Order: sequence, then C-alpha cells, then structure tokens
Amino acid sequence: MRTFLGAATLLLAAGVVAPAGARTLGSLVFEPCGLKAPGLPLNIDAQCTTLKVPEDPSQPAGRQIDLAIAWVPSRADEALPDPVFMLAGGPGQAAREAYPAAATAFRDLRARRHVILVDQRGTGGSHRLACTPTEAELQAGAMQSPDAMRTFAARCRDELSAKADLRFYTTSDAVADLDRVRAAIGAEQVNLVGISYGTRVGLEYLRRFPARTRTLVVDGVVPPELYLGNDHAKNLEATLAQHFARCADDAACRERFGAPGRTLQDLFAKLRETPVEVSARDPVTGVVSTRTFGPTDLATVVRLFSYAPNTAGMLPLGLAEAAAGRFDILLAQSRIVGELMGETISLGMHFSVSCSEDVDGLVADPADEGTTMGNALVEGIRAACAEWPRGAAPADFHRPVNSDVPVLLLSGELDPVTPPRYGEQVLAGLTNGRHLVARGTGHNAMPAGCMPKLVSLFVQDANAKDLDVSCLDRLDDTPPFGGFYGWEP
Repeated sequence: MRTFLGAATLLLAAGVVAPAGARTLGSLVFEPCGLKAPGLPLNIDAQCTTLKVPEDPSQPAGRQIDLAIAWVPSRADEALPDPVFMLAGGPGQAAREAYPAAATAFRDLRARRHVILVDQRGTGGSHRLACTPTEAELQAGAMQSPDAMRTFAARCRDELSAKADLRFYTTSDAVADLDRVRAAIGAEQVNLVGISYGTRVGLEYLRRFPARTRTLVVDGVVPPELYLGNDHAKNLEATLAQHFARCADDAACRERFGAPGRTLQDLFAKLRETPVEVSARDPVTGVVSTRTFGPTDLATVVRLFSYAPNTAGMLPLGLAEAAAGRFDILLAQSRIVGELMGETISLGMHFSVSCSEDVDGLVADPADEGTTMGNALVEGIRAACAEWPRGAAPADFHRPVNSDVPVLLLSGELDPVTPPRYGEQVLAGLTNGRHLVARGTGHNAMPAGCMPKLVSLFVQDANAKDLDVSCLDRLDDTPPFGGFYGWEP
C-alpha cells in the first residue's frame, strides 16, 4: 500500500530542502499555520502551503496564480494514502475558512486520514476576487434591484480585471486545480466531501476523474441539471411552510405568535409601501445607528434564518416583534448575516461561476411573484452577468452524472435551498450510491447527530448500501422559540 512516508526522501533526492519545522506531502512543503473562520472564535492548527497553477489552462506559460492549501494531519501515526478533500460552498467560500466551523464533523475521518483544504481559485488565499459594496452603494440600495446589481457588477469587473481574467474562475477550472493538488501530494485516489455548492464541484470531479475518486460525500446536493437560482424561491417557500406549520402545532408558539406566515405577508405589504427607519445597537461594536429596513432586508433575514432549525425557530418571535413595530431584532440579525456573508463570500468568484454556468438557464417565473424571494435573485444574477466576462462550460456540464463509484448523499429534511428531492434526483445515476435524509435538519446535514460517524464508516469501507443508519432515528425536531429565552422546556 502506498503511503506518504517517502515524501521527505523524494524531496531530498530532488535537491529540495524543507525549512526547519516544515512537513512534506508528495512534492509540497508545508509550514505550520492556523485556520480561522470569520466571525467565529475558532483557530485550528494546520500545515499550509501554495501551489502555482496557470490562470488560463490553455496557456501554461501565462499568468500563474497561487492556490492556498491547508493540510489538517490525521491523528494516526501512519495515515492511509487516500486523504479527504473538503469542498466548500457558496459559490465563493474558501475551504480553509469554512473548515473550522465544520471541524467536529471531520473528527472521525481524521482518525485514519489527512484532511486537505484547497481554497478554490478566486476565494480565500487563492487569488481572491473580492468585491465589497461601498457605504454609498449600500445606502443607495446596492444589490437590491437589477439596475443596482448591474452597476455594482460593472464596478467590480473593472477593479478585478486589472489582476485577473475573470473567465477562468469556474467550477471546471477548480476541478482541474483539485487534480493538480492531488498529484502534487502524491495521492493516487482521494475521498471528496462536498458541501452545498461544493457538491457541484465534487460531482464534476467525479465525472472528469472517476479513477481518481475513491469515494464522494455530497451534503446539500446540487444536481448538475440545476441552474442555480431557478428553484430558490419555491424551495424557500416550501420550507417556510414547514416551519410555520410547526408553530401551528406547538401550543406556546400558536398562542403567542398566531400565524407567522400571515404575519410575514402583512410585513411585506407594509414595508413595500413604506420602509421603516430603525435604530439598533450593533451586536458587534455596540454602536447605536439608524438605517432603513425594507422588504429586501426582510426577505434576506427570513431566507438565511431558514437554513438552520435553531435560527428558523426564532422567526415567529422576530416577525411578531416586527409586527408590533419593534424591528430592531430583525435589523440586528440582518446586519450580522450581511457582514458575515460579505466576509466569507468572494462575490467576484461567485459572479464568474454564475455567469459562466447558470445564467443562460435562469428564467423568471411569474408563479414566484409574491413569494418571499420573488424573482429578485434571478433578475439580479441576469443583470450582473450582462456586465461580467463569461467562461465556457463543457457541453455535458448540466447533464446527470452516471457512476459506479461509492457515493453517499446527505440532505436535511428542512433544507430551504437544496431539498431532499435533489438527492433522489442525483441518486438515480449512481449505482453504488445511497441517500440519507436527516430529520429536523436544514442546510448541511453532516454535523447532525450520528452523521459524522456514518460518513466516517462510509469512507472507511467505501460502501454506502450496507451502512446501519438506525441511529438517525434519534434525530428530533427543534421546536420554535416561545420567547426571548428560547424554546419551552
């Protein structure tokens, strides 16, 4: 069995001397580093390095970019030769920044295997394509109308084009990068764990490099056939209906907050007619400020709170407070969400992916008008992409993936963006696949209950169909908050 133990010997034979304290995998020399997650008090010890790759794959002698790579070593004295690659979501998240929040879910995997984190090109430390709305743009409603999105995208394009060819920051480019990293660390095969948009990356890697893929875990499944954005409004509405039904079934929630769905519709009607000026204390700085809170702010809070049951449980309370004229809870939460998203999502890379892979298939649906999201996302992406340079996706990019490689698909029962039906759709082409649905869980099911143990067992045996998943029966629903103190005892 091939291991990584001979890497240092190979480097010495090649005339490469690693710095004192450095460690090696394959041809790469790593040095100690810490992995931090924006907005979270987490710091994970790791080893870091970079790998130069051509920005334009057809011009190997052209401009080079550095891929930022982190290695979280296995706890085993001698790790197995097939590491785990975590693929982050977004599009626009960096794997090295996303990992600390997910580290506990990878603990069992690290018992026998290294974890490798590659910041996808255009994110994190890999030639990040960052664009942040200015204060003036925020005050003018940047990101809240197609015209504003188009203006913002044009400014972002002009700023970033000085250092990057924005056509070459797509999923296909990232998949080629992953295989370069695989080869550089000397791994014959890898195990991939894709989360949210990272499932698109993982499935595309499987399509292009099936012999290099030992196993694949996809958590929050994005079917290749999906044009990201088309279903978001419908999926959110269906999940909100489930959350609000739970309030109706809970005596305390029903008594205190009535019908949250009706409250939400009434708030939208009020804010569309007249946005409100709200003063609130910044939850981070403590500074009190006043800003306008409108329907787009409400939609953003509701959508992002629905991703996890714990935050979704706060919605009936927050909506009831807003209906009583107290918008400060929703405003404070919208600011936390907005600032955190701005820190973790590379909007330039996001545009490069969306405009190269999705925009041609995006269609505004009249049936979505009047929903929480409406067609704002579709219209915003189409407006931005009118200004953005576009790369080319392979002809089969949006076709189903058919494979006999072992694949474990994970879905949350209450996922508002990648619902369980997506997992069933992708499973149809995977002869050695299995789909698990975590009850009461939202977007990102891997941390729920015994799921980390199941994922570890799957990767260990490369066998999804024989997994004993009875432990998932112990998962339970998260009740809605009954007040500011949380849910009822």
